[in-house]
Amino acid sequence: MTDIIMRGLGTAVPPLYATQAEAFEFFDAHFTLTESERSLYKRILLDGQIKGRHLGMDAKADVLETNPDRLLARYEKYARSTATQAARAALADAGASAADVTGLVVNTCTGYLCPGLSSYIAQDLNLSPTVDFLDMMGMGCGAAVPNLAAGTGMLALRGGLVLSVAVEICTATIFPSHEPGLVVSNCIFSDGAAAALLGCNVNAAPRNARGAPLMRMVDFATALHPEHREELRYHTVGGLLRNHLTRRVPVLGATSAKEIAQRLLARNGLQQSDIKWWAVHPGGTQVLDQVGRHLGLSREALRFSYDVFENYGNMSSPSVLFVLRAMLDSSAPPRHGERGMLLTFGAGFSAFGALVEF
Repeated sequence: MTDIIMRGLGTAVPPLYATQAEAFEFFDAHFTLTESERSLYKRILLDGQIKGRHLGMDAKADVLETNPDRLLARYEKYARSTATQAARAALADAGASAADVTGLVVNTCTGYLCPGLSSYIAQDLNLSPTVDFLDMMGMGCGAAVPNLAAGTGMLALRGGLVLSVAVEICTATIFPSHEPGLVVSNCIFSDGAAAALLGCNVNAAPRNARGAPLMRMVDFATALHPEHREELRYHTVGGLLRNHLTRRVPVLGATSAKEIAQRLLARNGLQQSDIKWWAVHPGGTQVLDQVGRHLGLSREALRFSYDVFENYGNMSSPSVLFVLRAMLDSSAPPRHGERGMLLTFGAGFSAFGALVEF
């Protein structure tokens, strides 16, 4: 089978930024909070691990918007601009240009457009009218990994270079409510985009700006458990997307991640000790703690996931690629030949994994 290589990786966030202390002051001033609800906001925002979040908004007051049409317009504006920025960063990282791109795969779950975001990103990048494209919807926080798998399949059929773009404007789905699950959502979710440039054959041009391709995509695995669908999903209420998550999500995420990891290891004749690098979706500290417990991984092994959650919050699907970017940019990045695993999970209940070799 043709080797599929990740040649470039770029990330981007919207320009507006708020610390968690600023978020608490705003919610406290503008939401009608019960005492228990205020206490929960305070505990998560002031005593939690996240420092601050990037917001796809013109101003912080936009968090009060409840008009579905204006929310969708805000989603379109910031999803488009942030995704395009991440795509350009990936191209620059690979030393490639938009003229080299033959395929585009875009995933999102925080807003619905028809045509999808691929149309807007292709226009902003001035991609060829012959570009292969695919829009993926409704896969939640885990979607960046199946996006990479789809891009790999596209390359296996036709070759060329494929942009794999994950983008979410989670703040367009903030839903004022007294329910604890929605309070948690309002406190931890944020906005961002990540893009990977995939190509065939390790020796083919263009090469990464650092002088070499980033990693080889070795294998992918998925898990789908519809019996747990109601534990984590979006509902549409009055034209608004309303996040629903339960206290079972951390354990479900961890058990699903373990299921995926074991399958990838067994299929490729590997032991867990053969995996040096772990990029796990930073859905929250409780999620990461459970993943560490179920897989027997130390906090140090998951440090990049914890760091991304601390500095960005949960950006949903792009988050795992932010973790991968942090690994590559660290003072002691992965070495040639070392193996890594990407693990994500989300709505459905679904989970995804990718085995890579740096």
